[in-house]
This record gives sequence, structure tokens and C-alpha cells, in this order.
Amino acid sequence: MIQASTRWLTADQATRLILDRELDPQDVVRAHLDAIDRFDGRIHAYIHVDRGATTNRGITLAVKDSQPVKGMPYTYATPSWRDRVAEEDAVPVARARAAGLAVLGKTNLPELAAAIGTTNTLFPPTHNPWRQGVTPGGSSGGSGAAVAAGMCTVALGGDTGGSIRIPASCCGVVGLRPTPDRIPSEEVDVTVLQSRGPMTRTVADARLLFSIMSATAQPPPANSAPRKVGVTYAGADAPCADACRRAADALSEAGHDVEEIAWNPDPVTEGYGTVRRASMASFPADLSTFGPGIQKLAAEGRGLTAMDYFHAFEKATDAANRSVAVPLQTRYDFLLTPTLGLPPMKIEDVPSFLGDAWARYVRFVLPVSFARTPAISIPAGLHDGLPVGVQLVGRFAEEYELLDFAEELEQMPGFGFQRPPEVDG
Repeated sequence: MIQASTRWLTADQATRLILDRELDPQDVVRAHLDAIDRFDGRIHAYIHVDRGATTNRGITLAVKDSQPVKGMPYTYATPSWRDRVAEEDAVPVARARAAGLAVLGKTNLPELAAAIGTTNTLFPPTHNPWRQGVTPGGSSGGSGAAVAAGMCTVALGGDTGGSIRIPASCCGVVGLRPTPDRIPSEEVDVTVLQSRGPMTRTVADARLLFSIMSATAQPPPANSAPRKVGVTYAGADAPCADACRRAADALSEAGHDVEEIAWNPDPVTEGYGTVRRASMASFPADLSTFGPGIQKLAAEGRGLTAMDYFHAFEKATDAANRSVAVPLQTRYDFLLTPTLGLPPMKIEDVPSFLGDAWARYVRFVLPVSFARTPAISIPAGLHDGLPVGVQLVGRFAEEYELLDFAEELEQMPGFGFQRPPEVDG
């Protein structure tokens, strides 16, 4: 009989148990399939499950349905591609298979990944494993929920304007947005902001999955010398600001030099509105089949000129560089912020994409996207029984240094993954 705890094993724990001949790798697959049977009927993290998935490493992978997995649905949550099936694996998926991971299935997302919740017209809305009726965030909400609920070991998400970090914070898991293109993509990205990355229950698992999918070797851990950290929580709702203050205090007590920085997200959110409308209009699909919200954004995008796009992108990038890239290049080793400006909310209360409330929600994740630097969301405890996360930001293409620092914070009291009580059976 498979032990219930098998579904919560980290990749490292599973590997050690397999090497010691104390675990059959397929027991992990069976444990996750059992968890899907018991819990996904109300969470709706998956839109497709492969019950014949196999692994020789005891690690299962769930993949966001904006990325192709050979033989599985590839819908992007839009009626335009309702019946589309992928003919080949995305490069990171192929690398995961080659490394012995079982690709367990595809996870839910909002239509064309254009929302900070996870609802669409093709599949039921995805719920947060911590509380029924609460959003898991988006757009990688299915992946975040699957990891948090112990329905896979790790998951693959995608992040343009925060779509890995938002659900990581809402679901209480780890979410790494690498520097764009560090993990390959077969998509044409007109925004040049997209990044694929891991969603996991530990920083160590994020490091492992990043190593596999980027085809880079994990270096020896960095030394624990004091680091200079810039921190801001300006404009955040109280629970999010409190989590960031706790992280800043913990890092300061550990000997790191922490000081407040300026943060100016407004020009970034304004510019992103133009950039994202243009990207909606560029999808190679019949726009008449899109949902009303996407149709409106795409129509607005088709009315833009090339100069509209370039001016918006320049404005957003300049503001992001001033807040994020330049401070990291000239003064700080890392930046620390709340991941989100607001705590998790009911599904029906999720702000409309590109609206004013949305801008407050993404005020910390979006400038990082335009600065094209890596960032990671770390679980930072609970508020009113729901997870809150903090974001650490590193220098361009220095993911491993960022992961080492994030692991230091993860191990401090009050931080790191907790099992959601509603699914911890």
C-alpha cells in the first residue's frame, strides 16, 4: 500500500529513497494520481491527466497548458484551440523526460494566459487548495494549485507579467521566474518578456528543475557572506507589507545589510497595458472565438501603431530599469518585496486584466519582468488562513545565486511551504 506521505516527497527525498531501495519510483506516480482522484474534482488544477505516466526518478511534472506536451491537449484555454493536440514536446518538457521525470498532465490557465486568476470558458475554474472559492492566482494557477495540493512533485509555469510568482504566492509554493530565454521556448514572444520556470514546494526542487530545463550545471553553493539587500513594500496591503517586513527583519538579523529603496511601478503598468494588448492581437487564431474580454483587448491591440508599441515599451522598460536593474547593477546584491500588493481573494473578486485594481495587485512583479531579471516567490506564512509570499530579485542570469539566497530565507522561522489542511489527507 502506498503511504499518503509519498505524494509530499521532494525530488531530493524521492531520489534518496529510491537509491536506498526504499521506494519504487512508480509509487510516486500512483500517489499523485490518487491525490488527483481525491481532490481535483473540486480544485480543477488539471485539464488532462496521463494515467500511464512513468518515471525512473520518482518525480512527477505537471505542465501549464500554454506549453506543448506531445500527444496531450494544447488549448491555451481558448475555444480557438479547443481540439488542438501537441505534436511534440516543448524543449524543457523533452529535457525533463530525458532526465527521468514523469509528465503527469496539463494544468489549467485563463484564456491566452491573460488574467491573474484561473478561469476560462473551456474548463471549470481552478480553486486554491487552501480554501474553496479562493483564486489560486494566474496565469499559472493550475500548476501552482497542483503543486500546493500534493498532486505532483513539481510543475512548469510561464511568466510574462507575474504569472509564475502570482500563483506561487497565492498557493504558498515556490515559484522561480528565470531570466527570459534561460529555459527555451518554441513560441514567438512579441513582448520579449516571457519566461518559463519551475513551481515547487522547496527551493531545492526549483534549483533541480531549473538545472534540468536550462541544461545548466548546478554550481557549488555560494558562501554565506553578508549581502546588501534593497527592500520596498510601498503601496502594499497590510498583510503583504507585514510579510515583507518580517523577511527584511529575518535577513537583517542573519547579518545582511537591508535598506529601503524607491519603487515606481506606475509607468510600467501603463506601458504594459499597450504591450499586452498588442500581444493579444498577435495570436494566430480566430479572434471571434475568444471570450469578450480577450476580444476587446485584441481589438484595441489591432488599433495600435508600431510607434505606440515602441513608446510604451520604452517607457515601461526605463521605469523598470530605474527601480530594479540599475540598483542591482550598482548597489545591491538582491531586492526584496512582497510578491503581491494584495492577499488572495475570492474567485469572483479577481481584478479585471489591466484594470486599476490589477495594477495594485502586480505592482511588485511587473517591474521585475520589464527589467528582465530573475525573481523568486517564497512562502511567507499565512494571513487569515491563506498564504502570503515575498519576492526576492537577483541579477541578470544569476539564477543560482538567487536560489541560494532564497533557500537561506526559506529556512528561517515563518517561511517555507506548509501543507494546506483541506488536502492534507
